[in-house]
Amino acid sequence: MSELITQFLPFAIGLALTGALSGVMAGLLGIGGGIIMVPAMVFAYQLLGYNPEIIMHVAVGTSLAVIIPTGLRSARAHDKRGAVDHKVVKLWAPWIVGASLLGGLMAGLYSAAALKIIFGVMALFIALNMALPVQRRMMEALAGVPMVNRISAAVIGYVSALMGIGGGSLTVPTLAAFGVSIHTAVGTSSALGVLLAVPAVVGFVISGWSAVGAPPLSIGFINIPSFVLIGGLATLTAPIGVALAHKLDARLLKIVFAIFLIVVGARMILQAVGI
Repeated sequence: MSELITQFLPFAIGLALTGALSGVMAGLLGIGGGIIMVPAMVFAYQLLGYNPEIIMHVAVGTSLAVIIPTGLRSARAHDKRGAVDHKVVKLWAPWIVGASLLGGLMAGLYSAAALKIIFGVMALFIALNMALPVQRRMMEALAGVPMVNRISAAVIGYVSALMGIGGGSLTVPTLAAFGVSIHTAVGTSSALGVLLAVPAVVGFVISGWSAVGAPPLSIGFINIPSFVLIGGLATLTAPIGVALAHKLDARLLKIVFAIFLIVVGARMILQAVGI
């Protein structure tokens, strides 16, 4: 028994710390925390020797499951401050729900390497977008066009489902480009992240139902112990990030986080190509 505790204690502590940091980042930047959780879980599962063809799928699916309670708590906190645009939520909801469900159902068709490349490439794009307003310059002329909003919601829903993120890293700059204030964009992104995560999780459960080699106590591509440890801490710390978001200028933090994303994204791509 003591040997088992010694083996899993560092794993549990690492997941708990990841959850706490993810919750703060979710509330502060509207990123859902998945961009931190996925690589952390992949690293932990690698150390424990689980099937390398499955662990990326499990990390992505479990991250999406964690985003549900985290996003709910974050969205409620933002809504109390009047920072959720309900008109945008209604416009985006059907498209982001349908696309994220499709992404979850299709996840099993992608290899681990393909998911890592998708995650890595998008992490690099998100890093560039955080440092420079690339997306805003590309999309601000299209503000107010309903079909552009729908297409944006669908693309963000599908890609985010395959990355295991709540979509905030893409939703916030998109809404900002459409003229939504940054605080409202962050709050609205939290609400949309929940609408994205729920159907995506359903898809990951279905697509991973017969998967072999997943970590113990997994349902499809969702690992319950990781969900409990990370989700519990992330849900508790999300309001801290919300409070900071309304008090701090997050520019410096975004630049530091962009550097982190570059490192993580490059590492994912290099792992996928076997370097």
